[in-house]
Amino acid sequence: MLDYALLSAFIPTFFFVSITPGMCMTLALTLGMSVGIKRTLWMMVGELAGVALVATLAVIGVAAIMLNYPNLFIALKWLGGSYLIWIGINMWRNKGKMSLNLEQSNQPTERLKLMSQGFVTAIANPKGWAFMISLLPPFINIDKSVPHQMVVLISIILTTEFISMMAYATGGKSLRLFLTRGDNVKYLNRIAGTLMIGVGIWLAIID
Repeated sequence: MLDYALLSAFIPTFFFVSITPGMCMTLALTLGMSVGIKRTLWMMVGELAGVALVATLAVIGVAAIMLNYPNLFIALKWLGGSYLIWIGINMWRNKGKMSLNLEQSNQPTERLKLMSQGFVTAIANPKGWAFMISLLPPFINIDKSVPHQMVVLISIILTTEFISMMAYATGGKSLRLFLTRGDNVKYLNRIAGTLMIGVGIWLAIID
């Protein structure tokens, strides 16, 4: 059984937080510009898997282990951030598979790399952990089936995240259509690359 009073409060609360610009939403916007919505979906698969993992582990207390071994978390943040910065620099220089090049047919970006981008960004975001730790427990009624409640809450979280990322990716694609007119392709790559570098720095230095 579910506590529908808590559930009705959880849905608008999480939607408001999810739609707010953050690292994952910026990544969706950037990839929507550079590789289009269809391929951005692979990043979303990785991001949603990471969010589901963070939500589950936060509730069962693995977050406490991460707090006891902060160096592991710091290393993961810096590795993930460095990878995104490297991609962003290549995009800014109009190089790499994620850069838009109208003179050549773009090769499909590897699905596994897109999925890993989304996954690492989700699990290496300390604010994501803090948010799940602080938000989820108040919406769980210990007098009812906790596993059942977790399945429902995580389903809501993933649905909300997906809708939000699709909105950002669609906005990125619209911006791409505007910027690819005339000689604006290089500016598209620089905007997308700058955003990607920003996400990487944000991921690496965020507390």
